[in-house]
This record gives sequence, structure tokens and C-alpha cells, in this order.
Amino acid sequence: MATVALSLATFMNVLDTTIANVSLPAIAGDVGVSPNQGTWVITSFAVANAISVPLTGWLTQRFGAVRLFVASILLFTLASLLCGLSTSLPMLIAFRILQGAVAGPMIPLSQTLLMSSYPKEKVGLALAAWSMTTLVAPVMGPILGGWISDNISWPWIFYVNIPAGLLAAWVVWGIFKTRETPRRLVPVDLVGLVLLVVWVAALQLTLDKGKELDWFNSSEIILLAITAFVGFCFFIVWELGEAHPVVDLHLFRKRNFTVATLAVSLGYGLFFGTVVLMPLWLQQFMGYTSTWAGLATAPIGILAILLSPVVGKNLPKFDARYVASIAFVIFALVSFMRSQFTTQVDYWTLFLPQFIQGAAMATFFIPLVSISLSQVAPQQIPSASGVSSFVRITCGALGASIFTTLWESRAGQHHAQLAEGINPFRPEAANTLAQMQASGMSEQQALSVIDRLLNQQSFTLAADELFWASAILFVLLTVTVWFATPVRGGKAGAGGDH
Repeated sequence: MATVALSLATFMNVLDTTIANVSLPAIAGDVGVSPNQGTWVITSFAVANAISVPLTGWLTQRFGAVRLFVASILLFTLASLLCGLSTSLPMLIAFRILQGAVAGPMIPLSQTLLMSSYPKEKVGLALAAWSMTTLVAPVMGPILGGWISDNISWPWIFYVNIPAGLLAAWVVWGIFKTRETPRRLVPVDLVGLVLLVVWVAALQLTLDKGKELDWFNSSEIILLAITAFVGFCFFIVWELGEAHPVVDLHLFRKRNFTVATLAVSLGYGLFFGTVVLMPLWLQQFMGYTSTWAGLATAPIGILAILLSPVVGKNLPKFDARYVASIAFVIFALVSFMRSQFTTQVDYWTLFLPQFIQGAAMATFFIPLVSISLSQVAPQQIPSASGVSSFVRITCGALGASIFTTLWESRAGQHHAQLAEGINPFRPEAANTLAQMQASGMSEQQALSVIDRLLNQQSFTLAADELFWASAILFVLLTVTVWFATPVRGGKAGAGGDH
């Protein structure tokens, strides 16, 4: 029951990071703003969430893990209700900021409480349950969001959280209220908190608005990027010298924590980039509706759900570095398969790599989280989970921005090259135009159809290039894992400096 309740809370949280994406046109139309303005619905949640995640360790010391987790669920549920009731964009953004801020501790603490509920030899199973929800929810978000927007109305993408949140809070409090973690009155690191808010908000806004404002051709993006960099430098210096830091950066002195956090964050950045790219390509250029684009990406969850418990149960028998390496190899294989996509790709050709990727997801989070916590003392786990989650979420946002920017840039170059061949002096082009005009089209209509075909080809070629590059990077990431010291899966949170 504890595992189900904690996983449900995590699922609800992660789902909300992607569920609004496909509903943006409906939301923007309903509150009377442009789709570009509507993106603040996503940005506001992401900024607030990114700021609050690394505060988990400090907040846990002040209030206790169980109280903080239950309060986060209840406040998240309330914020979801308020989001659904919003009648204007400013109202919706304000409540999305609240929702993102209170959601921060939920993922790290669900991981902490799960691990405390299992004996050490079964920690792999706990991590398996946690990783399934973290990986499947981003995929389910667009499917559920698309279906709700198409068949009901957009407020229901927030209302679905209410029964799930109330149930999770009730079960977690009933089971864990007698297992509260020790509390102590830690002084407020106000300077560290302000610096964290400044640089994280500036970085997130740079990533979210960069593509829209043409990146460093915009003075606003340059200012935001400088603010993020300078704020980050001051934050690092301040936190390393602070007796009670708001974020414990000393965790990075532990080799396994640093190596695993780097590997899981870079891997997640690549994974999340493809998660964002696939539905965009299918909907914009392959004629898929939001619901069908969701269904085309859904098979990713099948093997993840089936294999995660098996991996978690057997992880203690193996060196976690081998298992993580298998994940990166499968991710590379999947990316290579996708790099062969054409504009004639059918559903089953899309299905196969999505299906296989589920095996990579099952062997990705579990061993890397196990490695990252292998040298961390039990009382440091909330802080370590918060810091690791923050780096991973930031890399996910960075991956999505880089992928979409490069995709459009490379597509533009391909379009220019392909368009050079469409002129009256090329017999093939002249014959095609003549045939289209003979069928009743005007010259302008025929050229418009050809331009749409060129766009489809250009964006498909650009996507293939990004998938090919991802395959190479995933292969290189297998090397990173081996800088960690050997860990068998059941030893997470054992403490000490191996």
C-alpha cells in the first residue's frame, strides 16, 4: 500500500510536467491569449519546481520527511483544483507557480520513504517501483492530456489530480505517521535561497524562451544567461562556505554520487529530448492527431513496467555499473533505429523502437540511483535525492531546448538544399508541376503542396540526424558509469566513503 501510494504521488507530479503540453491550444483559446503566451503555463510550473526541488534536504530537516511529503501532496492537490478553476491567464500562471513550488519535495521524498520501507536487500525493488512512475508518466502525459482536451475540457487535466492526491495523502499518513524522521531547527540560509531563486529562474527562462526569441540574437536572452551564470557562481561560493547551506554541495565530494548524477542527468537529457521531439514530428509533419501521437509513443511503457520489478529484484546480484551500461547500449540501439525513419514510416515501424526502449528505461534509473546513494549516509538521502533530481530535471529542460532548436535549424538547412532542385529548368520538377496543374490545381496551389512535402522531408531528415547523434552520445555515456566504484544494487544508502 505504501509503495502504491508513494508511486501514485510521484506519477501525479511527473504527469503534470507534460500533460499541459498538448492542451496549450485549448487553454490559450479559452482564456483569450495566443499559443505563445500560453507557454507560460508550462514555464511557470517548471521554474517554480526547479527552484523547490533542491530545497528538499533543508525542508526535511525543518519539518520531517513524512509531514513535508503529505503537506506537499495536499497543497499540490489544492493547487490543481485552483488551476482548473482559473478564468484568466494570470490566474492560471499564479496557481501553476504554486503547484510547481509545492511539488518540489514530492519526488525526492517519495524515493526516500520508499527506500526506508524496504530491507536493504530489497532496495532495488523500491527503486524499481519509483523509476516506473518517473519514466512512464512523461509518456502518459501527452496521451492523457490529448484525450482529455479532445473529449472533455482542459480543466480536467488538473482535476484528475484531486482524487489521486487525496488518496495518496491519506494512505501515506496512515502508514508513515509513526515513522517520522528527526527534526532540527536549522537556520534559514536566506542569501543562498535568494541566489538559488535568481540563477535557477534565469536559467529556466533562458531555456524556455530561447527558441522563441532566437537565442543569443536577443538582448533579453543574453541578459538572462549572464544573470544565470553569475548567480550560479555566487551561489556555489556562498553555499560551500555556509555552515547550514540550503543545498548541500558537499555531496559532490562523494565519487559515486557525482558520477551517477552526471550519468543519469545526461542520459535523461537525451531521453527527454527525444520524448519531446517524437510527438512534435508526428503531429506537425506526419498527420497524427494529439491522441494518436500519444498512442504511437505509448509502447515505451510496456517493457518498462514488466521488467522494472525483475531488474529491481535481481540488482543486488550484479554490479550496478553493468546494468546501467546495458541501458545506455539499448538507448543507443533505439536511437539508431529511429535514425532510419522516412516520411513513409508506418505505425509498427514506430512501435518497435518505442517498445524496445522500455527495456532501457527499466535498466536506467534503478542502478544509477543505487550507485548515487551508495556512499550517502541515511540521514543525507533526502538532500542527495533532491540535488540529484534537480540536476536531472535541469538537464531534461536543457535537452528539450537543444533538441527542438537544432531540429528547426537543421530542417531549415535541408529545406533550402531541397528547394534548390525545384525550378523550371529541372525536367522532373517541371513535369510534376504540369501534372498537378492538369489535375485542376493553380500554379500557386501546386507550389504550396510541394512546399509542404519539402517541409515534411526536411524535418524528417533533421530528426534522423538528431537520433543518429543521440545514438553516438549514448554509447559514449556507457564509459561514464565506469568511473564509479563497484556497487551491488542492495547497498544504496549504506553510508560511508567507499
